[in-house]
Amino acid sequence: MTLACSTSIRLAQNALLRAYGGRVPRYTSYPPATQFSADIDADVYGAWLGAMPSHAPVSLYVHVPYCRRLCWFCGCHSRVVRHAESVRAYVESLRDEIALIEARLPCKLKAGHVHLGGGTPNLLSVDDLRVMFETIRQVFRVPLGAEISAEIDPLHLTEDWVRAARFHGLTRASLGVQDLSPDVQAAVNRHESIEVVADAVRLLRRSGIASLNFDLMYGLPRQSTADVLATIEQILPLAPDRLALFGYAHVPWMKAHQKLIVESELPGAQARLDQSEGAAERLIAAGYRRIGIDHFALPDDSLAHAAADGNLTRGFQGYSGGGTQTLIGIGVSAISRLPQGFAQNRVDELAWRADLARGRLPTARGIALSDQDRLRAEIIGRLMCDFSVDLAAVARDHGQTLAVLCEPLARIDGFVRDGVVRRDGARLTVTAPGRPFVRTVAAAFDDYLIPTATRHAVAV
Repeated sequence: MTLACSTSIRLAQNALLRAYGGRVPRYTSYPPATQFSADIDADVYGAWLGAMPSHAPVSLYVHVPYCRRLCWFCGCHSRVVRHAESVRAYVESLRDEIALIEARLPCKLKAGHVHLGGGTPNLLSVDDLRVMFETIRQVFRVPLGAEISAEIDPLHLTEDWVRAARFHGLTRASLGVQDLSPDVQAAVNRHESIEVVADAVRLLRRSGIASLNFDLMYGLPRQSTADVLATIEQILPLAPDRLALFGYAHVPWMKAHQKLIVESELPGAQARLDQSEGAAERLIAAGYRRIGIDHFALPDDSLAHAAADGNLTRGFQGYSGGGTQTLIGIGVSAISRLPQGFAQNRVDELAWRADLARGRLPTARGIALSDQDRLRAEIIGRLMCDFSVDLAAVARDHGQTLAVLCEPLARIDGFVRDGVVRRDGARLTVTAPGRPFVRTVAAAFDDYLIPTATRHAVAV
C-alpha cells in the first residue's frame, strides 16, 4: 500500500468515526453473552453434553481465576490470591467438575486443543499442572500434536513451571505485555519491563515452546500513539509469531476495579483510532499479516494460513485457525459452546464450589440457539473474520432465502452510502476505511441489540 493510499484511508476513517464508533458487542459469540439467561441450567447443559456425537472433536478451555496482582484494566473474571493452598483447592474442584462432565458425555471425546486462561495460569504449581492434565487425559483423548496453550504473566514465570508445562504438552504461550511505558503502567497498576518479557521469552524458547503470542493494548489511560509504537519497537526483536492488539474496554459498571482508573486520563475516540491504526501499520511494515480486527501473525504462522484459506474462526479466546467450534469450558465463569447453544458456569466462586459439592454441574445461564441465531451467527462470524460475506449463500446453507434478511439489509443501505460497505448483489464487503467499524456493521445483523444500550464497549 502506498503512503498516499494509506493517508487517504486514514482520513476516510477519521470522517466515519463519529457515525460508526459507538458502543456495540465484541461478537466473540452470537448471541452475545448479554443475552444469556437462567433458562439454561445444569440439567439442560448436562443433556447437551449427553447428546454430543462420539466422533466430534472438541476444544477445552480451563479458567484459572487467580492473579498475584490486580491490573486495573482487566475485564476477566479473576481475583488476587496470595496462598498456594487456595490454588491447590481450586484444582481439586476442577477435578470434580471434570468428573461431572465425564459422567454425562457419551464416550471419551477427542480434544484437539486445550487452552488455559485466566487470570494467571502460571500461578498453578508443578503439582497442580500434573493433577489437572492427568485428569483431563483420563476423560478426553488428547492426541500427540494437539495444540495446548496458556496465557502467561511474564512477571511470575519460572523455569520449573515452563519445564512442567512443556512436559504436559504446552505448544503455545500467550504473554501479557499490554504497554511498556512506565507512566501507562502506573496508571493501570501493572509494572513490567522489557527485560522481564525477554527473560520469559528465553525460558519458553529454551524449553522448546517456540510458538509465542504477545497481547498488546491500546486505549489505556495516559497512553499515546507514541507509547504504543514504542512498545512495538521494543518487542519486535523478540519476534513473536502472533500479536493481539486489544482495545481497552472501559466498563466500570461491570468491573468495579476499573473505577480505580482515572477516566479523564483515557484517550478519546480519535486517539484510540490513531493508536490502533498506527500500530497496525507498523506491524504490517515489520512483516506481519493483519488477521481480522485485532490479530497479527507472521506469514508462515498457521493463523495467517487459515486467514488466507478462509478458515478463520472467532471465539471467546480470539481468532483461531478453523477446526472445531465445539468448546467445553471448565472452571469459574467458563463458557461452553455446544451445537445446541451456549452455557456459562457460575461467576461466583463460592456458588460454583457449592454446586460441585452437591454433585451438580455449576451451570448458571446460557442460551439455546434457534435456526435464525445460527444464520446470523455465521454472517457475523464471516464479517468479523473475512470482512466479506455472501448473504445468499449463507441463507441457502441454512435452508432459508435472502428474504429473511430484508430488515438488516435495509440497515446496511446507510453503510453502503457512507462507504463503509460495498454491496455486489448479495455479497457484502467491508471497505478498507470501514474495517475499524466492522463490529458496527455486524451489529446490523444482531436481532437482540438495543441501539440505545450503553453497556457495551466502543467499536474501536
